[in-house]
Amino acid sequence: MDTMTPIRPIARRLRRISLTAGPAAAGKARSHVRAAIHAWHVPIDPHVAVLLTSELVTNAIRHEVDDNGTVLLIITWADDQMRVEVHDTSRFEPLLVDAPPDAETGRGLMLVDSLSAEWGFRKTATGKAVYFTLAPQGDLDQGDDRNAQGDRNPRGGRITWSGRDPQDARRSLARVAASCGRFWY
Repeated sequence: MDTMTPIRPIARRLRRISLTAGPAAAGKARSHVRAAIHAWHVPIDPHVAVLLTSELVTNAIRHEVDDNGTVLLIITWADDQMRVEVHDTSRFEPLLVDAPPDAETGRGLMLVDSLSAEWGFRKTATGKAVYFTLAPQGDLDQGDDRNAQGDRNPRGGRITWSGRDPQDARRSLARVAASCGRFWY
């Protein structure tokens, strides 16, 4: 019996997009991320990728201090990971806060932390870059890095997500959103 194993692209792929800071920037960023996932045929849940991208771009626009009002979106597929970076001119470090359920803001990085394989930031010559990575759905093992009480892995770092199909990923997204006091569909 002959079987075929799906082959993932091994080449590094990169898109750099300059976005004008404003109400349309998050939508344009989401479109670029969807287009990259489709064009590169990467096994990433596009719903999660565009949600997290929207959060980073919205934060970058909110904190943009440059007069020209642009943020840089970089989408990369390399080493079996999708990485999305958003560059802005703000020097303020992003902080993960435990926002109360009735707060109007403050949950974006909580979503990024909960749904990404990894996230972080780095200082740049002009400000900072905030990023997240997503692992391919086929490479995901069971469980996440939280114990029964919902605490992070005490050894540090993230353990990859469970092997979920897109329906399970939406359920997990709804669970995270519910813990934030909102539902996204």
